[in-house]
Amino acid sequence: MKDIKNISRSRAQESSAAIERLYITMRHLFNRGFYKPMGVSGETLREALLSLRPEIYGSIAEEKVELNGLLYVIERLPIGIEECRYINLTSDEGYSNSHFKAIVPPKRRRNCYRIDDEQMNVEITRGRSDIYDILTHLTFVFIESHKIKNRVLIADDGSVTRDWQKLEQVVNQTKKLTLIEREKAISHAANVLGRTFAEVKDIYDDFATVDAPDRFIHVVYWLGRLAIEEIVDNNKRTITFSPILRERLGHHIYGDIWATNIKEVLLANNLIDRPLHIISANMHSVMNSIFAEPVIGKKYKEASPFQIFEDLSSSNNKDIRKKVEEYAFKQGMLFLPDTSGTNIDVQIFDTAKIDFKKTVFSNSTFEAEKPVLIVMDYAFGEQAFETIDELLKPFKTDKKNKLFLNVESVSIMGKAGILQGGKGDIMIPNAHVNEGTADNYPFENELTANMFEGNDIPVFSGPMITVLGTSLQNRDLLKFFHESTWEAIGLEMEGAYYQKAIQSASKIRKSINANVKVRYAYYASDNPLETGSTLASGGLGTTGVKPTYLITIKILEQIFNIK
Repeated sequence: MKDIKNISRSRAQESSAAIERLYITMRHLFNRGFYKPMGVSGETLREALLSLRPEIYGSIAEEKVELNGLLYVIERLPIGIEECRYINLTSDEGYSNSHFKAIVPPKRRRNCYRIDDEQMNVEITRGRSDIYDILTHLTFVFIESHKIKNRVLIADDGSVTRDWQKLEQVVNQTKKLTLIEREKAISHAANVLGRTFAEVKDIYDDFATVDAPDRFIHVVYWLGRLAIEEIVDNNKRTITFSPILRERLGHHIYGDIWATNIKEVLLANNLIDRPLHIISANMHSVMNSIFAEPVIGKKYKEASPFQIFEDLSSSNNKDIRKKVEEYAFKQGMLFLPDTSGTNIDVQIFDTAKIDFKKTVFSNSTFEAEKPVLIVMDYAFGEQAFETIDELLKPFKTDKKNKLFLNVESVSIMGKAGILQGGKGDIMIPNAHVNEGTADNYPFENELTANMFEGNDIPVFSGPMITVLGTSLQNRDLLKFFHESTWEAIGLEMEGAYYQKAIQSASKIRKSINANVKVRYAYYASDNPLETGSTLASGGLGTTGVKPTYLITIKILEQIFNIK
């Protein structure tokens, strides 16, 4: 009889199981309609997140409060949410036509509404990924709030430490803090958070807004206060999902409206029968790549090739950007600001109206009809499937007739985490693997690593992992994907969903050309395997400009048949 081996799970396996538990639990809570994050119903979420210990949340499993992770999350949640005991996730239910003023988080495009002192409504119009994102962030925030509570609550009767009392005095005064008062407050906050004075002082101003320069203190205080009330008064924070959101989610309602708007504009401008090239990118790189040269190119004859784009990306050069945009409109660009709720704006370029001789693409050649470019802003996670799936469907002009779109290519350019290399490097995938399921989507990428050589930017080629959310990045799991036979080079949130929609439209439903060309290229926004290089360590700055435009130009050169 064979000896039974003592089987133990690796950290990668534990992390994979934790992600699966998070995913299943969030769907269960959504179907249930409500839950209390720090109660019994939220326990599975908390335990799974603490087991996973995502890189972006740093010291989540330790007693001290995680500062960089808290900043990352707060920038993606509406201002004032830390004061709210009731958080209601809703669909687009008409609040934009009320007296309520929309609160948009600095780093996430979602409309939020402060209903009263205790309630914040958050609109979810970008699919399940938006729910996973916000629930993960809120779970982290509530875990951190109870760390604060543990450090300041002395007894069950509500007695608190002197540091907390001093912090409360600071929050209750209305005048702006002097330097001395601020540093006193930082000293008390440091004790409350289990951090050094220097650590708190370094991050203090990053939380500030124009209206609230001392917002850090307020965030810490309200997180702690609500956590204390949960224990002393048994007044639990509650997250609810509106009946309309539960009814609408998964039915592509917003994606259908979004895609129909685009097709109606194409039809109205006699562009719907032309060869179409869909590009998922930002709202400036395609426009600037084509039109910056004829507008301001003369000033940059002696400069390095990408200096013009760095200057256009600077917040100080709004006037130059406006000139390029005005010229683009004269050359036939159409802009479709989103009205559907997807938060995905669109630009349409009719290349028949572009004077290519004045551009850097003067060698462009077109076989028959000149193409039309549809540039869509970035989708968010599963929303990528919803939007592209609807866009690639035939356009029903009436009950009997429908027009099939002549889609020649779909190009995806975006930011992603890299597993070898650093910020600003380029990744060229040949397959997308869905995290947690191992569903995989191999494809023939029209872009290759060789095309990007000689530009002083490292380029990596191989499979990429499509993750449930950036906030679930885990070192052990990512290391497994990178070092095992998967040989993954990076991670992002939309690739598998885009490819799933493209494959179903081209290979199964036959709504577009079966041989549609696909292009995927990403530049690295972070390296979650390197300490200090995660998303919580800050943005790319100008490091992202060169790879962004290099990828954009390579995509356009292929569309414009430049050899």
